[in-house]
Amino acid sequence: MRMTMLMNRGDDDVFKEPMRKRRRSLDQRFRAFPPVEQSAFKEYEKLESRTRRVLSNTYQKLIQSVFLDDSIPNGVKYLINRLLALIEKPSLDPIYIGLFGSTGAGKSSLINAIIQQAMFLPVSGESICTSCIVQVSSGCCEQYEAKIHLLSDQEWKEELKNLTKLLHRTEDLGEEVDTWDRDDAVEEAIWKLQMFYGNGAERKSYEELLRAKPKGKIPTSRIITLKAEEAEELSVKLDPYIRTQRRDLAGEPTETQIWPLIKHVEVTLPRSELIPEGVVLVDIPGTGDFNNKRDEMWKKTIDKCSVIWVISDIERISGGRAHEDLLNESIKACQRGFCRDIALVVTKTDKLHLPEYLRERKVRNAISSQREAVLERNDLIKLQRSRILKEKLKRKLPTDSKVLKTSDLVYTVSAQEYWQPALLTEEETEIPRLRGYIRKRLLDKKKRMVTKYVTEAFGLLLLTDSFNCMEHLPNEYLHMSGLRRFVEEKIQLLEKAIDQCFAHIEQPLQEGVRNARTSYRRILGACLVRSRGNQGFHQTLKAVCLKNGIYASRTLARIDLNEAITQPIYDQIDPVFGGIFRAGKPTGSTLLPHIEVFKHTLQEKMMEMGVRNGWKYDSYKKSFLIQEISAILGGLEDYIFRKKRKIYESLTTSVQNDLKPCYEEAAQITGKKACERMKDVIRRGVDRQVAEGMFERAQERMQHQFQQLKNGISEKVKGSITTMLTLASSQGDGLYKELADVKSEYKEMEKLHRSLREVAENAVLRRGMQDFLLKMSPSKAVPHKE
Repeated sequence: MRMTMLMNRGDDDVFKEPMRKRRRSLDQRFRAFPPVEQSAFKEYEKLESRTRRVLSNTYQKLIQSVFLDDSIPNGVKYLINRLLALIEKPSLDPIYIGLFGSTGAGKSSLINAIIQQAMFLPVSGESICTSCIVQVSSGCCEQYEAKIHLLSDQEWKEELKNLTKLLHRTEDLGEEVDTWDRDDAVEEAIWKLQMFYGNGAERKSYEELLRAKPKGKIPTSRIITLKAEEAEELSVKLDPYIRTQRRDLAGEPTETQIWPLIKHVEVTLPRSELIPEGVVLVDIPGTGDFNNKRDEMWKKTIDKCSVIWVISDIERISGGRAHEDLLNESIKACQRGFCRDIALVVTKTDKLHLPEYLRERKVRNAISSQREAVLERNDLIKLQRSRILKEKLKRKLPTDSKVLKTSDLVYTVSAQEYWQPALLTEEETEIPRLRGYIRKRLLDKKKRMVTKYVTEAFGLLLLTDSFNCMEHLPNEYLHMSGLRRFVEEKIQLLEKAIDQCFAHIEQPLQEGVRNARTSYRRILGACLVRSRGNQGFHQTLKAVCLKNGIYASRTLARIDLNEAITQPIYDQIDPVFGGIFRAGKPTGSTLLPHIEVFKHTLQEKMMEMGVRNGWKYDSYKKSFLIQEISAILGGLEDYIFRKKRKIYESLTTSVQNDLKPCYEEAAQITGKKACERMKDVIRRGVDRQVAEGMFERAQERMQHQFQQLKNGISEKVKGSITTMLTLASSQGDGLYKELADVKSEYKEMEKLHRSLREVAENAVLRRGMQDFLLKMSPSKAVPHKE
């Protein structure tokens, strides 16, 4: 039973720990922050810690007061469950910062520089190095630690089936296929099977390979844990698992033989002086993966990042499809995921051929050194790329999005100069700026979290203390009945406002569908054409069909036929869709502000009824209701953003489901001219589905998802607020009983709540002092002059 669990959780050792050890642990957590930020973070940590202690003491008193009761009133159960939920609430959800870039862009080098470990993740300027998603964070561990997560047995069998289908398709062509005609899909399939099962595995059937013994040892837990005292030691151990394995390796070590099974890697550093605990840097390969599970993880990882840095080598920044694809995917993450901030990080900015640069530059003032040229070129790139990126974002996002107002859309970094300064100072490499951004982001989130946590805890203590203090008026039940009717009316108005909000997507959806119907043949034709004709492309197309229209390779651009033919719809709906889910001032098309207006309307009604009906003598109930409304409706935001991704992807999911039969038919084609026949099956299949209303069905499914979101919001609001109002009803309902005295906990919580403003004011004052001192300090010297 729930209460049995709660009783067991009441022991002192659940909530108390040696203070000396805790204080030392807390001090270590702040090592990544300079003194001013350290002071602010410590104050917020102290507020949170003291609040948790008050909640724990209150919880224990409640448990003891009902320990021997045969039945526990609903109000007390509510309190106990809410207290426990707050006590167990994580201190801070991690901030995921995704480094999103194509092969050789410098993602791993950038992470190495940020964490101050020169060769920690494998780097190479000539080939792909990091072969899977790698997460790097700092924590409370004393050693360097890595966890390599492997595909489950079922997940590997699914991939194995697709790999063998792809390879045996080549054997059935009815004509000899030259090695040079093999495309990336077939090369990778052969490589994986040989790595895992040995040479000749590519010629075996799926059933034969199921019976074959893998070359490497696979742990039953499907997790490999590595530990080391020093970073360099762990780097050596980790390298074979995350570095892309070359095909010509002879006598490869055991760990490389299970490389095809690796799903993702988590690396935890001991508490760092540079990267604070609570931040996760994610090295994300640019194109996804052939395996369904890894590809889904690729998308989910992008979507859970609140910050995305698009990493691009300075020599590839201009033009190039890969760079544009990465930017587009990042902007989609803003639409469907939790991303709130995008920046372009231009790497390897120390690269500059001075004579060529001087010949091409149009400014007449003299450049006397390589250093001056690099700095001038970097400033120019920031201006140009910021303008281009901002224009691109404006086409996809609401005009008042925060990311459009930021001054730091582009960073120009040089890991090479950071480690071996010859031209630039440490500050000019912009590695410290990125660290500063990370710290500020974490501190801001900590401030918001603690403010919300302390406020919510204060509301609960108000209610707890009021159980023993309320003076219930004879006509209070009538007042609460009137309040219920008022709430029901406002919920109906909220539902209408949500309907009006979602109605703004209907016209863009209809226009998008019309555009898709007129352009899908052209788009599909472009996707099915390659510069070399059909040479090698038939195998890639086979892979596309096996994966229901999607193919992700480590080296080629991602192919997604479903996304491509629905893009005209997304082009129409993107600004409106982003507007629906943004925060900001209330407008007809914004969802969250409507919920905020609903919240304030209820709170104002509570205030009004409190004054009019006698709550002025009993502020507990009024304060509790106001605080609890904030807590209930504040939780809706996470629910809405979790649903947002499903709504956004409903168009491509619908199209993919409708086209699945034609993909399956095309995947079965073998023999001569198989590539042209596969294309023909796909074209005819798409034509048939479009004629039968494929795009219109996608539109209906998206609108259905919006309707489901509205229903979910309504149900959650009704259920939670009904429970809250029931708790605030009179004692005659049998909801309350006399509880242990928690007046001392309430008074302490009241002090903590008041101190929130003081902590915020102190942080602003220290920041101003720091900025003043920085302005007065002499600038750092350059490394040397040429």
